[in-house]
Amino acid sequence: MGWTQSNKYLRSLYFVLPLLAVLFCHAVNAVGTDKIQIYVRDDVYIDYKRFLNGRNVSEITDFSGNYIRRDVVDMILAQQALVLGGFTKQFEYQTGNVNFRNTKLLERGKLLLSMDSYWLEDAKAMSNSVYVSKALIKRGEYYAGVFFAPDNKKMQRLQSYQQLKDYTSVSTPRWRTDWETLHNLPLQKLFVEHEWVSQARMVSMMWADFMLMPLMPSLKNEFNLEGIKLVAHPSLVVLLDGSRHLVVSKSHPYGKEAFKALQVGLEILRDRGMIIKAYTQAGFIPDLSKYEVLNQLPTR
Repeated sequence: MGWTQSNKYLRSLYFVLPLLAVLFCHAVNAVGTDKIQIYVRDDVYIDYKRFLNGRNVSEITDFSGNYIRRDVVDMILAQQALVLGGFTKQFEYQTGNVNFRNTKLLERGKLLLSMDSYWLEDAKAMSNSVYVSKALIKRGEYYAGVFFAPDNKKMQRLQSYQQLKDYTSVSTPRWRTDWETLHNLPLQKLFVEHEWVSQARMVSMMWADFMLMPLMPSLKNEFNLEGIKLVAHPSLVVLLDGSRHLVVSKSHPYGKEAFKALQVGLEILRDRGMIIKAYTQAGFIPDLSKYEVLNQLPTR
């Protein structure tokens, strides 16, 4: 009789244990999905992790050092602003070549926010589907380096705005702010090339004299990728005519909450001087005692 009862008990376990296993898996998955997925370009994420070097994002107050770049600063400040504004959801990062995909994901509510800031004109074009934050980088704060092939002797002779009539550059009208800035320079020719890597290759092969890129002091203002090497002009920068903003999806379940927190946090960071400090320490806002600004912004 005892054996029969034990046998019935064991047989019941055959049914109960698989059910418990399924429930456990669902519980684990529920915990896992509590994190919000954020898509980031793989090269940005690699440098972001290298720069953090195990530190918590909220601890970062010094933005100097290796691996720092404009988009890494964007990523850190965005997270700090969210926390300061009271948004404490955890993020899980998915990496890849996601530049153009991000816009579609934001519009569909599949991506909460872009960790890479947008030019205001580009953000406004998406305003039906995204909230546009306060300026992360204000108009008059965005300086670009003048990058060219190391063997381009002609570029080494460039010293003034007036000389630009003998020089060529490359960009795309899809990047409204970059294009308008270059279009307002008295260039000999402005080539159209929609792919960024193809632009860099054109400059590397000296088919175009220069292109605009953020300064990279942690990399000695040298850009190397897939056999392409470009260097920044040692004494010239261009002031881009625009401000940069973070965008948050209106369709994402946490979109409204995150946007409110972001606005509060960005104001706190700006009041504390942390935004200017971060981009200056990263070398993105250059020491203007060492550089001449080639252009002036048109009055508005």
